[in-house]
Amino acid sequence: MPLFDSFVWRSWTGFGLAVVIALVIVVLIVATVALAARVVARRRPGVYATLGPLRRRLRLLLALIALWVAVALTFPLRDWMPVLDQLLRILVIAAGAWVVAAGVTLAFERTTGRYDISAADNRVARRMRTQLLILKRLALVVIGVVAIGSILLTFDGAEAVGASLLASAGLASVVAGLAAQSTLANLFAGMQLAFSDAIRVDDVVIVEGEFGRIEEITLTYVVVRIWDQRRMVLPSTYFTTTPFQNWTRTTADLMGPVVLDLDWRVDVEGLRAELDRVLAETPLWNGAVSNIQIVDATGGMVRARALISAADSGQLWDLQVLVREKLVAWVRDHAPEAMPVQRLEEAAPVLVRPLRETEPEPSGEAQPESE
Repeated sequence: MPLFDSFVWRSWTGFGLAVVIALVIVVLIVATVALAARVVARRRPGVYATLGPLRRRLRLLLALIALWVAVALTFPLRDWMPVLDQLLRILVIAAGAWVVAAGVTLAFERTTGRYDISAADNRVARRMRTQLLILKRLALVVIGVVAIGSILLTFDGAEAVGASLLASAGLASVVAGLAAQSTLANLFAGMQLAFSDAIRVDDVVIVEGEFGRIEEITLTYVVVRIWDQRRMVLPSTYFTTTPFQNWTRTTADLMGPVVLDLDWRVDVEGLRAELDRVLAETPLWNGAVSNIQIVDATGGMVRARALISAADSGQLWDLQVLVREKLVAWVRDHAPEAMPVQRLEEAAPVLVRPLRETEPEPSGEAQPESE
């Protein structure tokens, strides 16, 4: 058409029209994506809501690409073109990395949601969650490094700078390697922990004499939530170089003792029957282990040990407290003779015969007679 043949696109009018056309195309693409997401959400509830962050970042990326194309084709000020082109190229790379990171995060979250760590036997779920968490962080690090590298390569002379740096990196690499030795050791230790299955998220451990759960595993450190809600942050190398206790290494089921020091007159069978009654009435017991044994008899008392089991460490602690309280109450109310006592035996008095004074031995000299 003659009207479009004579129209000058590289003008402010052409630039404004190009921007409007580009934004309309972006809106159509975004609407199509949203419609497709709603269709998928009908079959899989909750999908549309989880796509929210990804859709917002995708809109920003498409808008930047549309603006970049409009500037490249119709921006009237040619002197500003190199600056605007470089700026928009960097923004598009950053937005693209942002979108990819959101997609990776969404994929890992959807996959992680399939593994329920609240189940009774959650060993596999905890292992998969730990490995997926480390893989997600590695993927995000790789995306960030690639994005930064791509941005640096957009600048003129970046290749020459990189070559010169590589040429003179002999001594610098040695110094950097020595300086980053501990950091790299923690990094590799974190990867080893993730895939060696030594510890997992929500594992019950004893470290540095403290009882707690693994709350977070990163590439360089591990966070342990102590029972009193404190957090202990340990480097990843701690778990590869220092012995520690993992109570849920193979299964979440745990056994624990309840120890009572009692008198020799204790009715062991009655104590055993009371333990069975207490365990039968509480849901904390998992039905696996229940017994009482006299494990020691010294110091004028006997030591009764009740061994019980529960599904996890939290329930085991509550069960131990409950059993201890009930057994103490039973001894007090039904078997007071079994309460520990200290026996003192008073010996009969010993009669001590006083010693007589010793008489002097007679001598050969005559003693004068008294008048």
